[in-house]
Amino acid sequence: MPYDHRKTTRRTLALALAAAGCCAVLAGCATSQASQQDSGKQPSPSLASGTAGNSGDSGGQPTRSPVATGTTGTTAATGSKPPSQSNRPLAGRSVVIDPGHNSGNFRHTSEINQKVNIGTTHKECDTTGTSTNAGYTEASFTLDVSHRLRDLLTARGAEVVLTHDADRPWGPCIDERAKIGNAARADAVVSVHADGSAVGNRGFHVILPARVREGSADTAKIVAPSRELGERIVDRFARATGTAPANYLGSGTGLDVRDDLGGLNLSTVPKVFVECGNMRDPKDAQLLTSETWRQKAAQGIADGIATYLKG
Repeated sequence: MPYDHRKTTRRTLALALAAAGCCAVLAGCATSQASQQDSGKQPSPSLASGTAGNSGDSGGQPTRSPVATGTTGTTAATGSKPPSQSNRPLAGRSVVIDPGHNSGNFRHTSEINQKVNIGTTHKECDTTGTSTNAGYTEASFTLDVSHRLRDLLTARGAEVVLTHDADRPWGPCIDERAKIGNAARADAVVSVHADGSAVGNRGFHVILPARVREGSADTAKIVAPSRELGERIVDRFARATGTAPANYLGSGTGLDVRDDLGGLNLSTVPKVFVECGNMRDPKDAQLLTSETWRQKAAQGIADGIATYLKG
């Protein structure tokens, strides 16, 4: 949820949750009451993940390599014969998945509030993200969908890197997330999010980079391919989930162009943000907390990426 105009809402939410003793929830240790029908499960153990690097923009963070050193996802072939090329259409293609926020951010407010350069200005390193009324956090949602998305893409032969995998106490910062995708020279980068808008605002949307050329930001080369990637994801996400594009922005297209997001401004490879739904709307929240629906969401994003990468 990268919306500035809801920054106050997010911070108020975080303080309210803290006062209610919900730190365990924001650490990813609790499950949503709204997901009792078929959710409430924590993300499955990682099969493949990238380790995010330290950009050096914020103090107190463990020293790390600036490149995602971790793992790329590959699915082992069953049987004695290697999988055929037709079963691995994305072989040789690289994808970076960026799970929005981090469940540990709530306990590291001083670190995530430090300003980093996003090319056009300076913004906070990261935020806590939003949550449903029942306490299911955006950070838990994004990591779960990212795991599912990784598995679907690696099964098709893609090399996949995660910007983080709950393997660090907070972050990474928004500028570092961009650097990970750039260093990997990814064919596509997708940042997974869920929105925190008003009740009645429903549906998903994909955020695209605007044409920006200021300071260290220059998106001229990625605007067109990022739009194509976003359009493919909108189409396939709607098919897979049966949900409609957002009714509160994008004029029904499911696309929103932004020039104020560091993760997009600093990217040198095609990149989009996918806001899978609105966690603050009860009807959307019911979908987002469903394990079955989250699998459909991952399928839709994977199908969109695949159609983009195959041209």
